[in-house]
Amino acid sequence: MATKREVIEIPGLSHGAPIPMGAKIGGFVFSSAISGRDPETGALPDDPDLQAELLFRNIRTFMKNVGGTPDNIGHMTVYLKEEKHREAINKEWLKMFPDEKDRPARHAITIELRGKVLFQIEIIAVL
Repeated sequence: MATKREVIEIPGLSHGAPIPMGAKIGGFVFSSAISGRDPETGALPDDPDLQAELLFRNIRTFMKNVGGTPDNIGHMTVYLKEEKHREAINKEWLKMFPDEKDRPARHAITIELRGKVLFQIEIIAVL
């Protein structure tokens, strides 16, 4: 019997395209690109550190909305507008995953991102 796909959203953060914030199938969770946009105001801060803080807050909200926590994340793909923004991501990464022996796999690449978006993250988690 096929498992039904469940759409996951973060209130205040929706994509401009007709795609959900993520999907859950059985115990597997897949996100679309999660950004550092403030879900309350819709603003995207210019400050990389603040944008990274909001991004990781949005990841926590996403995981809560699927019934999990960051501990359920098995892999993250980080998309950087510029290599220099890796430092802001790493600060928040270390706050979310302080134990070097208990972190998800991660891959980071530099790509063209739209507008003021400095970075985005996609996650794969298992509940």
